[in-house]
Amino acid sequence: MAGLTSRIRFGRGTVLLLAGLYFLVPMACSVIFSVDDNSGFSLKAYTGLITAPGFLDALTFTLELAVVTILVVLALLVPALIAVRLGSPRLRTVIEVVCSLPLVVPVIALTAGIIGVLRWGPDYLKSTPFFQTIVAIQNPSFPVVLVLAYVLMSLPLAYRALDAGLRVVDVRTLVEAARNCGAGWPRAVFTVVLPNLRQSLLNATFLTLALVLGEFTTGSILGYQPFSVWIYEAGKSDGQMSVAVSVLSLLLAWVLLLALSAAGRDRRGRKPARP
Repeated sequence: MAGLTSRIRFGRGTVLLLAGLYFLVPMACSVIFSVDDNSGFSLKAYTGLITAPGFLDALTFTLELAVVTILVVLALLVPALIAVRLGSPRLRTVIEVVCSLPLVVPVIALTAGIIGVLRWGPDYLKSTPFFQTIVAIQNPSFPVVLVLAYVLMSLPLAYRALDAGLRVVDVRTLVEAARNCGAGWPRAVFTVVLPNLRQSLLNATFLTLALVLGEFTTGSILGYQPFSVWIYEAGKSDGQMSVAVSVLSLLLAWVLLLALSAAGRDRRGRKPARP
């Protein structure tokens, strides 16, 4: 028995070591490349980011897209999933299939479909009010078409995060108890159900934010310049700065993940919200 336990521990250690090397070695090489200069150690690639042309504009542009995408995804999924739990549990499979469809459609195919619609629209809708809609969603200052694409791509990730939270919460009992105490439907959902889904909402938010920050294909092909496209363009003229931005983006994602984990531990340390 002791030998078996020792082998299991050795196997776990080996897996953790290999996983650590797999993630940390490329990261370490990127950091070394970004601070290596002909004269030695230099932080020029990091200190010059703020003044780099287009850096703040691309970052602000992407964060705006991310915020709107997160709000749209949560506004679509949370009411739908709660309504299914309360009224039609059999529709859960239908929603799961619909939300999983973007996984089987390659991003390049989705983008090609969007381009086809945008080219088809002006020809066939120019005499209708929808023509202005087609034009408006391509506004370079805030392209709604990118938000729509990001929402589709985020559906599988956000659905899994929210569904995992709903599986451990008895939504029907919580709502019925709140209703018996005199709460209306909105109050029952916002003050009883949603606080119990805080960790799932944070997970869905983080996954959607990570997807928007890292998505390159759609933004590049449609001709916009979100943060990932800016990194690619910056890499053509300054490779060190491009790698420095990638390192900082990864660190930002880790900080967000740690913050979510801390929020989850704080949530588990409290009693669940009750009506």
